[in-house]
Amino acid sequence: MGESKVEEMTLPSLFEQARKIHQMASDSTVDQEVIRKGCEALQKCEDMISKLGLFSANETKDDISTTNLKYILVPYYLGELTETIAMEDRIQILKASHAKLKEFISFCEAMELVPQEELESSRQGGSSSLADQRARKIGRFKRQKAAESKLVEIKERKERRGRSMKAAALSTPVEAGEDDMLDDDGEEEREAWLTNISLALCKAFDLQEMLKKEEEMLSAIKEKQSQDGSKEFSRDILDERMEKAESWHRDSAARARYTKPAEPITCATFAQDVLEGRANVSQAHEHNHQPLIFGPASLVGGSLTTERERMAAQVFQPSHRLPTMSIEEAGLREMEMMNKWQERNRKLMEEANSSWYKDNQKFAPGDEDEDDDAAVEKARAWDDWKDDNPRGAGNKKLTPCG
Repeated sequence: MGESKVEEMTLPSLFEQARKIHQMASDSTVDQEVIRKGCEALQKCEDMISKLGLFSANETKDDISTTNLKYILVPYYLGELTETIAMEDRIQILKASHAKLKEFISFCEAMELVPQEELESSRQGGSSSLADQRARKIGRFKRQKAAESKLVEIKERKERRGRSMKAAALSTPVEAGEDDMLDDDGEEEREAWLTNISLALCKAFDLQEMLKKEEEMLSAIKEKQSQDGSKEFSRDILDERMEKAESWHRDSAARARYTKPAEPITCATFAQDVLEGRANVSQAHEHNHQPLIFGPASLVGGSLTTERERMAAQVFQPSHRLPTMSIEEAGLREMEMMNKWQERNRKLMEEANSSWYKDNQKFAPGDEDEDDDAAVEKARAWDDWKDDNPRGAGNKKLTPCG
């Protein structure tokens, strides 16, 4: 809190220091001693506000001055800081934080700052359905995002105005319009604090619901422990259980290095048997599926010895051809064919890269020259024959003028 004592500080400076502690606690982890000092400062703020009589039950938000608007957030800050205090009796901390948040929401409701949706849900109580709760949370989230973006916009607008005022003061002193700028600053400050209150309301409703659930859980656990007659878990018992769990995980990780993974199940029928408990994963399984036999129930699965039994078994045969293998068997055969094809390609690649293939390539140019000479001689003989036998020769008797 600084060197100055709390009793000697004024209300604005006390509130500003408490607000900074609340901001630090919201952004990062803060020491418990700092949180306790912040709670003491906020409690001192509450006492000074009540002594000064800054707020009245007959007022609304329009009747409160801009300077005093920020002090509405004191119970909210105190409730959030109280929730972060670490104590053995967590239920008492939750009750104290819940009471401060409820006080903040009630005061905002009297000042006509609570949205109509929240008022309707508070009147309904806990009888709302899941759809109503979801719609309420979505609306609250939208209001929170709108308030945050509005605060950012106000901050940027204020920074731009400050830069423009500095530039105007350096260039030419402007006397006209200074009152308008002061009015704009006052309206902007009022808008910023009202937006902060709206944002705090959204967070307060969410935090209140969370604290209520946590209090119910802790009360149920405490009641169960009292009924069972068991003592509360000590830190030593928790550390021992955590150490056992960590050692078990380390041993499991060490065993996993030398454990041979199980073969994958490629048969849908066998997988179904494993899931339903008729077979074990470790059992060997061959994909031998007997084709389905259609016919009278007395002959299905039996041996067809006589011609009469064969004809009776073919009575209810389907019109289409039955499959001779299952999908798993077909897939395994295709996989086997693919493996053979890959093996053959690998051998061809090895043969192509071998020295025997390269040696044969060395003798290839001589053979190509011989083939070229034979082709040239054949082409010359063909040209000579065409010279000796021009096109149309021998067919003169067939032409009209021949």
